[in-house]
Amino acid sequence: MLILVRSALLAVDQANKTGNYTVLRDLGSPGLQANTAAQLAEIFASQRKQGIDLAGVAVLEPQLTLLPQIEANGMLHMAGFFPSVPFRLNFELLFASADHQWKLFGISVDLGNNSPQAPDSPQAPAPAAAPETPAAPAAAITTKQKSSTN
Repeated sequence: MLILVRSALLAVDQANKTGNYTVLRDLGSPGLQANTAAQLAEIFASQRKQGIDLAGVAVLEPQLTLLPQIEANGMLHMAGFFPSVPFRLNFELLFASADHQWKLFGISVDLGNNSPQAPDSPQAPAPAAAPETPAAPAAAITTKQKSSTN
C-alpha cells in the first residue's frame, strides 16, 4: 500500500515539476492512458501553477482515512493524507489491475490547512493531561512562493 501511494504521488510530483506527463501516463492503467500527456498536463495545470511540492511524501507517513478496499468494479480504492505544517496533502487514489499489478487509474490531490484552528464555540476545559511534545515532520509539503514583479 505504501509503495502504491508514494510512487503514484511522486510520479505526479515529477510530472508537475518537469511539465512532462508522458511517464505518468505510461505508468498508469489503460484507463489513465486514455488521456494524452497534454490532457494530463491540463488536468494538473492548477497544481503546477501553485508550485505544489509533493516530495515530502517520500519520507512522511500517510494517514489513511479510507483503508484500501476493492470496489465492486474490481478497482483498489484508498484515501488519506500526509500530515505536514502548514499544509497537509490530502489524496484519493484508484488503481486498476493491469498486467498482474495495480496501476494508477485515478487520483485526486489537494492541500488542506493543517495549522491549529481555534474552536468555533467555547468548550468545557478538558481534564489536564501530561503535556506531550509532538514530533516535527521529517519533511514538509510546501508551495513555491511567487515572486512579484513591480
